[in-house]
Amino acid sequence: MFNPDTTQLMKMWGVDLDASMRTLALTHRSWAFEHNTGHNERLEFLGDSVLGFIAADWLYEQFPEDTEGDMSKIKAASVSEKALASVARELDLGSYIRLGVGEERTGGREKDSILSDTVEALIAATYLQYGIDTTRAVVERHIVPLIRTATTLGPALDWRTAFEEQARAMDVPNVEALRYGISAEGPDHARVYTAQLYLAQDFWGEGAGTSQKAAKLAACEDAYRRLTGELRGSSTNTDE
Repeated sequence: MFNPDTTQLMKMWGVDLDASMRTLALTHRSWAFEHNTGHNERLEFLGDSVLGFIAADWLYEQFPEDTEGDMSKIKAASVSEKALASVARELDLGSYIRLGVGEERTGGREKDSILSDTVEALIAATYLQYGIDTTRAVVERHIVPLIRTATTLGPALDWRTAFEEQARAMDVPNVEALRYGISAEGPDHARVYTAQLYLAQDFWGEGAGTSQKAAKLAACEDAYRRLTGELRGSSTNTDE
């Protein structure tokens, strides 16, 4: 249910955004199209870059012995759609987002894609109003716990890389020919994507999500688990 009173949200977020900026950051395009207003997609674009810089800078300072590859994996996991959606749920962010009728009916307040995008919009709004130092403090407050968790995730840090590395170690053919098949179902406001992962023509995994990126990640995880299932002697069958 929509909650127009964002006082508690701002308290939990860590700064008090101007009303106009706050409203824009919390407005999904589905609402904007129905009410002829602005929406938060430009803020999402900026927030993604600001978040990436702050996370990379923190990792560079805190993990001086890590390689570029190690830091990239940790960063990707800690600022992923799933990770940011978990931040949004801690804030009960879904209840404050202005959604159109279609998104409201199809559970948009709980969609990882919408929640994570709105977190990025809030980051951008914070940056535009307060600058980088305050934004850094806000982002680190919410994201650093995710970064610390990411360092313990093992292959889940980067399912695609984990699958590719394990496949090479097992001499699986055509690893360099990894590709995805993508399909989508449902209207724009309730789109569900399915990704199938192939090495050349050989099927290896499948996954679904509310964005192509999430579906691909799920397919890589499925492929990795099939592959490591074979290592354990299970009867994984990739001929699907």
